[in-house]
Amino acid sequence: MIKGGAIEKGMYILFKGDPYLVADREFVNPGKGAAFTRCKLKNAKTGAVLRETIKTSDNVEEANVFDRDGQYLYVDGESYHFMDVETYDQFEISAAVLGEKGPYLKEGDQYRIMMWEAEPIDVIIPMKMVFTVTDAPDAIKGDTVSGATKTVVLETGLSVQVPIFIKTDDKIRVNTDTGEYVERVND
Repeated sequence: MIKGGAIEKGMYILFKGDPYLVADREFVNPGKGAAFTRCKLKNAKTGAVLRETIKTSDNVEEANVFDRDGQYLYVDGESYHFMDVETYDQFEISAAVLGEKGPYLKEGDQYRIMMWEAEPIDVIIPMKMVFTVTDAPDAIKGDTVSGATKTVVLETGLSVQVPIFIKTDDKIRVNTDTGEYVERVND
């Protein structure tokens, strides 16, 4: 148990029986009355976001969330399948839990899997990842307006807006938080 005032951004707490990630935290000490912590909590299982006010004197239970390495195998439409790299056990995470992270997963790559009570609840992906462009329309001659872009398809099926000079088989770096093109990567 920890006090409400000791809650930090990035920690996992048990709230209403589920593990929640503290996505944002603001400590408030009003001139009159007791201090409290305003928290933005993200349900680690469903992705639902709550905004809660917790008194600094209240006790909150910290969730026993741990991580392990898992290799991404494949997606079957509703679930993403992984294999524990130490025990070779296979497990799956529903597409609803992964949300927008799913299209960034590359088959055969290893990721950190967040676990709670032996149940996978999240996948940690790098902030920037390199992908190969599998489909890029040709640039039209004379289309050189400053900042001109086109939509390309990456190896995972993800569509990204890129500058017009990007071609099929180019490698590009993509920001996984925003889904935006960062730069072309030279081998």
